[in-house]
Amino acid sequence: MDRRNFLKLTAYGAGAVAVPMLAPFGAPQAAGRADTLLVVVGSTVNSMDIHRAGTNRPSYAIAVNLYDRLVGFGTKTLADGTEMYDYQNLTPELAESWAFAADGTSVTFKLKPDAVFWDGSPVTAEDVKWSFDRAVSVGGFPTTQMRAGLLEKPEQFTAVDEKTFRIDFLRPSKLTMPDLAVPVPIIINSKVAKANATQDDPWATEYLHRNPAGSGAFMLERWDPGQQVVYKRFDDWKCGPLPGVERVIMREIPSSSTRRALLERGDADISLDLPPKDFAELMASGRYTVAAAPIENSMIAIGLDTTYGPFQDKRVRQAVAYAIPYEQIFKQAAFERGIPMWGGASFEPADISWPQPFPYSTDYDKAKALLAEAGYADGFEVPFAFNLGFAQWSEPMALLVQEGLGKVGIRTAVEKVPGANWRTQVLIEKKWPMHIKNFGGWLNYPDYYAFWVYQDGRLFNSMKYRNETVETVTEEALHLPVEHPDYAPKIKQLIATFFDEVPLIPVFQPYLDVAMQPNVSGYKFYFHRQLDARWLSKA
Repeated sequence: MDRRNFLKLTAYGAGAVAVPMLAPFGAPQAAGRADTLLVVVGSTVNSMDIHRAGTNRPSYAIAVNLYDRLVGFGTKTLADGTEMYDYQNLTPELAESWAFAADGTSVTFKLKPDAVFWDGSPVTAEDVKWSFDRAVSVGGFPTTQMRAGLLEKPEQFTAVDEKTFRIDFLRPSKLTMPDLAVPVPIIINSKVAKANATQDDPWATEYLHRNPAGSGAFMLERWDPGQQVVYKRFDDWKCGPLPGVERVIMREIPSSSTRRALLERGDADISLDLPPKDFAELMASGRYTVAAAPIENSMIAIGLDTTYGPFQDKRVRQAVAYAIPYEQIFKQAAFERGIPMWGGASFEPADISWPQPFPYSTDYDKAKALLAEAGYADGFEVPFAFNLGFAQWSEPMALLVQEGLGKVGIRTAVEKVPGANWRTQVLIEKKWPMHIKNFGGWLNYPDYYAFWVYQDGRLFNSMKYRNETVETVTEEALHLPVEHPDYAPKIKQLIATFFDEVPLIPVFQPYLDVAMQPNVSGYKFYFHRQLDARWLSKA
């Protein structure tokens, strides 16, 4: 399909959408009930366990709403009134307090004395230790995330007594404490997990995949994979004010047109994953609340496999960067719902802000010259994949990129990868030589972004990129405090390398948009980009 045909089809689709009734799924018409919140999303969870291999991004919401952590982030208010998490402000969750050792080698947490799991058993320090031991032992994404905060070994974690838990530091790091507030270090009911563990599965991954065992603000009432997840409020929750709604229904509606129509018809309270164009129109209508926040440490970008034929040559990657029609993408695919990441002034970064615009703009002559210099004057062919789960913006973006690259002789076959397969194909198998990336770092530092995206062997380094300077400098900067005199020079060195080597071509920093009925309140933007229902209410 080319861009012209795509535009015809999307125009037809917008006018012909049929809105399904929601009753066949067996849930109430939530929008009319003050105690129930109905949320329509593009895709729902594929596991109840964030520690399980292959767990998708929507499942992060399970870790947030059904489980507690020791600590969370406070909130702050943006200029437009949108509330968002405050990275600089850690607040208690299961821990009622914490204290650092005088020599700075450990931190000790006191647990809330009355906190209980859903089955009524007390939350103990042994549960915390078992959960942390699990996170650093199962491997893959959760273990790497813990490692980012220098939480690496079970020997670091001690249950001092029933309500006291200690972490011994391997060495000082600015990432250790905030890493305790991300979705991964959840506290699991270890008694339930151990009762369902086996010799082959000592961490009960199969059981917890379908059966959460937490102390969080909501319990799982129902999970129909591919259709809906229903949370029910846990009225004995002790880690904050009780949620304002008794039940939350997260319903999967693949069609973005239908998700918008359900909101406009009043059948849905909140609609997520809409195209940028829809959010812009809903905001302009004045009839809905649209919360928008730039996603920190995140970029929509083009990833290039640096081991793939032509892309092994830096000059070819730079040629691609000069052949991207940035402004067209920003206006026609993103509807300007973001911040431009092109047109930087210099290949030498002036500061360490991140993300920041890369020093490339659309320049087809420069792209052709670089291709000729690299021996590809006649261009080449390359498959180009995007995530069908984000088709509302990634499909028009892919077609615009295809059109731009075609002007310099690079012929791309656009491939649509279903959202359910994206993580496996792109992040684990790393099979697509050119693809659209949408990564956001949970901890807001450029070196943390480099740790996940640019360092060799990481899950999100789908470009198979390796650079010895990046390997070394990232490790040197990762645990340094920002105010250390060596930190800024190292970050500038990293950014200059990213500018020059461009295994990743940023296009824009996206907004996270959420459209709500005006009687919904309490929404807060979080770095994990999932709905935190604990604070939501409905008039």
